[in-house]
Amino acid sequence: MKLPRIFGLSWLVGGISISAWGAAPDAAVAALRAVGPEGQGNEAAQKAWPTVAAAPVQSVPVLLVAMDGANDYALNWLRAAVEAIVQREAAAGRKVPVAELEAYLSQTQHHPKARRLAYDLIVQAAPDRAQALVPGFLNDPSNELRRDAVDRLMLQATNQISSNKAAAITTYQQALGAAREADQIEAIAKTLGDLGQKVDLAQTFGWVTRWKMIGPFDNTDNAGFVKAYPPEETLDFTAEYDGKKGKVKWVEQEFRSDYGLVDFNKPFEPLKEVAGYATAEFWSDQARPAEIRLGCKNGWKVWFNGQYLFGRDEYHTGAEIDQFRLPVELKAGKNVILVKCTQNEQTEDWTKEWEFQLRVTDAQGTPIMSTR
Repeated sequence: MKLPRIFGLSWLVGGISISAWGAAPDAAVAALRAVGPEGQGNEAAQKAWPTVAAAPVQSVPVLLVAMDGANDYALNWLRAAVEAIVQREAAAGRKVPVAELEAYLSQTQHHPKARRLAYDLIVQAAPDRAQALVPGFLNDPSNELRRDAVDRLMLQATNQISSNKAAAITTYQQALGAAREADQIEAIAKTLGDLGQKVDLAQTFGWVTRWKMIGPFDNTDNAGFVKAYPPEETLDFTAEYDGKKGKVKWVEQEFRSDYGLVDFNKPFEPLKEVAGYATAEFWSDQARPAEIRLGCKNGWKVWFNGQYLFGRDEYHTGAEIDQFRLPVELKAGKNVILVKCTQNEQTEDWTKEWEFQLRVTDAQGTPIMSTR
């Protein structure tokens, strides 16, 4: 496996070359990058890891670059090697090359988790220099770093409340504009509400709120999750079909809750062992990569522009914002999202929810709004 332009970074690590590490370091790093699921490459990685972990501390930025494009399994091996190097060198009184790590950190194209590791290493070696970097993360493409900058603004705003409420509100609003993670957004919105500033959470999260829905279809013994009912074959909004309790047809619904819950119990009624479909048009002014982000505690499947993406046949295990992230390619113009949502046989009160929430975002979680 070819490494990602390792030799081009000799300037970044004080002129050290990979060949100075010892025996075949580039091959050893490649072996760690080749690790995959189900034990793929583990034996070779176990043999190669000591070579990588024996590298001098100046090589740490190079190993961080080697994380570009690596899967989570490879990241764990490389991270463990970096940590072993740092611990060994720290015991000998040698610190990581902070200036080189800062230079690496400034290159936002690198892997978010590797950049976060670089920042954590700077924190350990030079806490004051690390703190000085945090404000610059406010619009960083890595949520792992942006979160720290938002937290800092939230703390600043909290300290302003007693002396300058207007300034605190402004700071909280700035933090809200930068926040991309649900817990921070919710915390900021609550505090702004307490300060008399209502936040439109539905708009902030960017939920898809207008849907055409049809159901209920039968899901006795969970057979309906697998069965392809007519909406999976074609979206004919004038058609009627045989449902679980008679003829069913499409109805239009709009959901305006803070959390964008698309509730099948609203147009139909609370039912068990049923399946329903919801479809929405999503218009984009350009072709671009995006993510469909869904939260659901029921069984579900998602199609995008007629292509099946993914599904989960699980029930009442809990739901959360952005629970599932499905990469898609938006077309310029109209795109069509179809969701199938199923209920099982459980009848306890806490199993009655028959709903999901869905939004379209970029890879960082910034909402993409339909242009129509």
